[in-house]
Amino acid sequence: MTGRIDRASPSDVAMLAMGAAGSLSQRAGAVLLLEPGPEFEVTRISALLAEWIRSVPRLRRRLVRVPFGGGRPVWVDDPRFDLRLHVREVKCPAPGDEPALLDVAAAVLTGPLPPSRWTALFVTGLSDGAVALIVVLDHVLADGIGGLALLAALADPAQRPAPTGFPQPPPSLPRLAADAFTERLRSIGRVRTFWRDAKTALAATGGLRPEPIARCSLLRPTGQRRTFAVVRTGLAPLRAVAHRHGCTVNDALLTVITGALSRLLERRGEHVGALSVSVPVSARRSTTSSELGNRFGVLIAALPTTGDPAHRMARITALLAGRKKQAAIASAADLFGPLFRLLAALGLYRRYLRRQRRIHTLVSNVRGPDSIPDLDELIAYLHDELAGIT
Repeated sequence: MTGRIDRASPSDVAMLAMGAAGSLSQRAGAVLLLEPGPEFEVTRISALLAEWIRSVPRLRRRLVRVPFGGGRPVWVDDPRFDLRLHVREVKCPAPGDEPALLDVAAAVLTGPLPPSRWTALFVTGLSDGAVALIVVLDHVLADGIGGLALLAALADPAQRPAPTGFPQPPPSLPRLAADAFTERLRSIGRVRTFWRDAKTALAATGGLRPEPIARCSLLRPTGQRRTFAVVRTGLAPLRAVAHRHGCTVNDALLTVITGALSRLLERRGEHVGALSVSVPVSARRSTTSSELGNRFGVLIAALPTTGDPAHRMARITALLAGRKKQAAIASAADLFGPLFRLLAALGLYRRYLRRQRRIHTLVSNVRGPDSIPDLDELIAYLHDELAGIT
């Protein structure tokens, strides 16, 4: 490997350890619906995907640990990469409607992944004759914004780097050691700002001694099974309502979600005046398919669940204004990654997850562009291939 060493970031390694210690790995997924067309042929669409993937190196790599002194794990080309392990076709169970498709997506999201940590599943047999594409990425491969960059690179040739020879040899141990040594020197230079950044990251999550949260059924341990449901609304009206009150779309979503959870709890006979919510905050607004991994912080705040929705949204905006900036500046996973890995190795992180009383739920929203021509183009390419036009 003669180019830049594709090394996992501290956040990547921390998430890898925490995912291995928890009941489920942390993953991102998307479901794309293609218009009804002729009979689907996975071999033809796989050939098209193979052509695209040649320009996105991370999709043909696997994460490997390096010998002592070589630093954090690195992504290297997998000489045994086989697209057939990543791209598959299944028939949707009857009746082939949206709930049945979402059950398939839940099974893929919680199932095993190939060594490159991603999979693409085409689902046929839908009741309207359409074909669905389910894409799942391990979070260590890319965060939400990185996932959007991958889709954009697959759809837009201008955003793809030039293909390189495959497989590239892995970096030698001396090169890894030299790169790790250079990184350690940079870390020494950041010691002076460590405590300042640590204080900022902790402030975003409520500090070392946050107020205790209300006990309720949301704190019960979860199992392996997942189910999904879809609630549809227009982005433009939601944005208009939020902006009219001086709030963001994220604030509006948090208002809606906490309100819905509060009503759910009330039907269970539980009354909670505030819900503690964890929200990932991206440290970047955009990225490319060559710069993936994770770059985000986390904020935690107790959000009100009672009162007029517009008033609650204004309160949520005021509560989160400072913490959003703090979370984007400093990441606890970056700063305390070694501690997370140690806790995971000792089995303490799994124990914490099952007994934690810090948050009621986590809400994540990947902010997309105002229009998504790249995604539209990707769907158009796939549909054209299905129709035999390309």
